[in-house]
Amino acid sequence: MRNLKETNVIRLACAVLVCCLSNFAVQVHAQSQVRALSLQECFETALENNLTVQIERVNPELSLYDLRISQGAYDPSFFFSYRQQNRQEPGRFDPTIGNIPGSSSETDSFSTGISGQLPTGTQYSFQTFVSETEVNNLGFSFNQFSGNSAFSQLRQPLLKNLWIDGARYNIKLSKNRLTQSELALQWQMMNVLTQVELAYYDLIAALENVKVQEKAVQLADRLLAENKKRVEIGTMAPLDEKQAQSQVAARRADLLGARRTLIVRQNALKNLLSQEYSDWASVSIQPSEGLRAVPVVTDLQDSWHKGLTQRPDLLQSRKGMENQGILVKFRRNQLFPQLDLVGSIGYAAQSRNGSYSDVFDQLTGRDNPVWSVGAELSVPLTRRQERYNFKSAKAQAEQLKLTFKRSEQQIMVDIENAVSLTKINLQRVEATRQEREFSEAALDAEQKKLEVGKSTSFIVLQLQRDLTAARSSEINALAEYNKALSQLSLSEGSVFDRHSIDVDVVESDSEVNPLLEPVYSE
Repeated sequence: MRNLKETNVIRLACAVLVCCLSNFAVQVHAQSQVRALSLQECFETALENNLTVQIERVNPELSLYDLRISQGAYDPSFFFSYRQQNRQEPGRFDPTIGNIPGSSSETDSFSTGISGQLPTGTQYSFQTFVSETEVNNLGFSFNQFSGNSAFSQLRQPLLKNLWIDGARYNIKLSKNRLTQSELALQWQMMNVLTQVELAYYDLIAALENVKVQEKAVQLADRLLAENKKRVEIGTMAPLDEKQAQSQVAARRADLLGARRTLIVRQNALKNLLSQEYSDWASVSIQPSEGLRAVPVVTDLQDSWHKGLTQRPDLLQSRKGMENQGILVKFRRNQLFPQLDLVGSIGYAAQSRNGSYSDVFDQLTGRDNPVWSVGAELSVPLTRRQERYNFKSAKAQAEQLKLTFKRSEQQIMVDIENAVSLTKINLQRVEATRQEREFSEAALDAEQKKLEVGKSTSFIVLQLQRDLTAARSSEINALAEYNKALSQLSLSEGSVFDRHSIDVDVVESDSEVNPLLEPVYSE
């Protein structure tokens, strides 16, 4: 009687659990909008909406603005000035002449021109100057006009700042940083695409694992029903029925765990595809592709070559070494004395009691040329700061070389590990397939033996568990093989090539704005 009550309680609990699961499945199906997506569609959606990519996409734009700012060092400047000067001189007594009255003068001067710097380091200035002076002396008043036109001044460094100066240093550095930011964006895109691919395969594996657990529940239910019949007719002990009931409960618990994993992996993929997560709340992603084990021929030497020549993060580090080389060049040039060639050329004009037109006539007629040429030398007494700046830059350059070499070595290790893992996982696919086939055959044979009374329920239950584990292992092996291929392409830096994605630099309509946009090949 006690065994009967326990059996009824277990049956009732199973019935309630089945009802709850059915209602949950109906509610989820009613609330969710199934959306079939291929892996390529996931890539397109992620590159368009992924927040990490969008954040990184701004950096090339910022680097371009920095480049434009540094190039502004060569923008010419226009200047204009006006000055009025008054001068009073008191009277004095001269024994030979007598009293000399005071005098006064008032000068109005105008100056305008353009100044700037050339990429060769040459500093230039072109200006025009005109002045009018009204003089009152000894009771007489007269106006004096003077000026100069096309007066050009040039300063050319011959030692310090000759082959590189602050402006050229900043421009070269900004250009490299722009390239670095574009490479960083490419690397971030590759990482996001790899994350999407891994999440996609994990989602497929989770869906397949749910199906495996559902089949396990069906097998357990069928065995339980058969054992009940055998117990009723007296060909099986009640203990075997309880073992079957325990198996059903365990398999349903595994099914719930598989469904929980499915939800987590759905959400992980949604997070990679969206910039508004709430828009995907009612969407259930259904991968339109399955897990396949397509053999890929791997060559370690070829993979090493790809990784060392096309990985964006390594190319970015190489640009960092170039930046340091530019700094070393700049610091070396600052060790030299300041020796500048200076010169000027122009035309002068002067007129008393005339007018501005007289001055302009002389200037346009080039009547009075004025020129000068010379050199200026400035030698610091110690150059301590310049020397140690140069030594520090050289030491940092050597350090960056060692860091770059370490990065190359680590990439080679990662690629070799990825190649080995790919080969092993392909072998695991075949091994788990055989394991699953053998488990299916063993369970089928044992069930036939149970039907004729030559086996026990315990053995059949064990074989059912083995078959479920074998099916899960095969799914996981397929997923891990495809994920290993994805990781290998990331280690090689060949993600774009593997998925036929061309990343180009395009310009916006408003201002020059390099953005890396994916272009998918047909």
